[in-house]
Amino acid sequence: MACGEKAAERIARREERLAAERARLYEMRSFERAHEEMACICGIDEVGRGPLAGPVYAGAVILPADAEILYLNDSKKLTEKRREQLNQEIREKAVAVGIGAVEAARIDEIGIVPATLEAMTQAVSELSVAPDLLFVDALRIPQLAQIPQVSIIKGDAKSVSIAAASIVAKVARDRLMMELDEQYPGYGFARNKGYGTKEHIEALKRLGPCPIHRRSFITHFI
Repeated sequence: MACGEKAAERIARREERLAAERARLYEMRSFERAHEEMACICGIDEVGRGPLAGPVYAGAVILPADAEILYLNDSKKLTEKRREQLNQEIREKAVAVGIGAVEAARIDEIGIVPATLEAMTQAVSELSVAPDLLFVDALRIPQLAQIPQVSIIKGDAKSVSIAAASIVAKVARDRLMMELDEQYPGYGFARNKGYGTKEHIEALKRLGPCPIHRRSFITHFI
């Protein structure tokens, strides 16, 4: 096969992949299209409900209706490098971005679900533009009952707005956990982000809890 033909094939394959990605994103905008009369749709998602240590984070993102952010997806399905790239692009293209966080002591005090709702409320309060409608991943937020809400199960894989919120929250929390790894060495927070990995649990048994551990989550390990 001639070099020109090989180049043409590569271009054709690249165009096919790009078309497939745009088709996937079109499907991920189905909820947004169904509510296109709303000027400002805000996606909301949390990160960090399950870890043994660190805060729970929430992101709130309002995207322009015509925003195209290729490879936008549930943050858990993306590599760290891709999340970082998308986080930057989301922040550049978004109408508004808000982040909320609730610390471990507060989680122990009120429980993880109320703490998650608190973080989501904080994230919305940080927006520079008031949303007309909230898309929330699998929850409704009583504190924001004055704003219409749509709860979408597995919304971070079904809505571009929620996917964007999941990415900004994940990147923000991961960066914090890397900083806390330096402050509280030995637990592997830079690698495990506070989740209950074997390394983390062994360190917890050996060193005992540190100030950012969720005491209500670690009763079986100390």
